[in-house]
Amino acid sequence: MAIPLYTFDFALLDFIGRRHALRLERDGMAKVVRHKKGTINRVVLYRRASDPRRPTTVRDYQGQAYSFEQALDDGHGCWKLRPLQGGNSDSTLAPPELRPIFMAVVLDCLAV
Repeated sequence: MAIPLYTFDFALLDFIGRRHALRLERDGMAKVVRHKKGTINRVVLYRRASDPRRPTTVRDYQGQAYSFEQALDDGHGCWKLRPLQGGNSDSTLAPPELRPIFMAVVLDCLAV
């Protein structure tokens, strides 16, 4: 019978067998959750020192967003580019050494 194995932040990892679940519990690596009758319901791994402090999110893999939706005064919205060097300048979106590359990408994205 397959038993679900979860990480410490309750993300499903895999399905394991009863022997593997009991071995993880015996070695102090996981908590085995049982029904009232004693059958194993699920296994949750304990947090290890090498695990991140917070659960990983999609944003961790996507990186920094360089455009965002800006609300306009009339209630509509438009997309605005975020400056590459930080700050909130509307005229200097990229440092001087990156401007040719940045402008090539922007021009390639424009609809004709």
